[in-house]
Amino acid sequence: MMKASFKAKFEPEKAATAATVAVNAGDFKLRASITDATVVNGPSLNGLALAVEKPGFFIIDYNVPKNDLRFQFMNTIRVAEKPLNLTYIHSKGDERTILDGSLVIDSANKVSVNHMFGTANTKFKYTYLHGGLTTFEPIYDLGKNTWDFALSRRVFGDDVFRATYQTSSKNLGLEWSRSSKINGSVKISASVNLAEERKLPKLCAETTWDFEM
Repeated sequence: MMKASFKAKFEPEKAATAATVAVNAGDFKLRASITDATVVNGPSLNGLALAVEKPGFFIIDYNVPKNDLRFQFMNTIRVAEKPLNLTYIHSKGDERTILDGSLVIDSANKVSVNHMFGTANTKFKYTYLHGGLTTFEPIYDLGKNTWDFALSRRVFGDDVFRATYQTSSKNLGLEWSRSSKINGSVKISASVNLAEERKLPKLCAETTWDFEM
């Protein structure tokens, strides 16, 4: 089976589009992605990316114009009978390696840690799902010694409202998203920096359509 998706992103300063085609090849998925930079001013390799994925095990991404490889390996182990999901990511181009782990305590509680090797960039996140509809996520950045907060609420089944606040940058974000298998997904977001004198919001709208062929 072949699946395709088309994504459009609109901002007051610019607009961008992207398309992805995925093909199932046994236990593997093959993907090719392009952006508007690939076709503007004639076909080119700009914005072209290729990927091989074995769901739940690994993803290998290749950025064609940058000649850059990105490896991602996933595994799940049991800790005190609880699933610990581990993800190892290495980008060859910038020699950046990240280890991400999330321990699922129960259906409402999850603890996550994200660490970039060779740096003090370590983040701890606690996720609490209340009543199956409201999610609260405090995030502590060890390197910056700062807190970030996120609060989301699912309404009307397909709609999600989300608010975020970054204490280090004093950036406040609001987002509304809707996901539907029939009509695709749409997301509208606004962010404002409370530290700036002119608190002008930055607006962004995204929409994605998925197709099966």
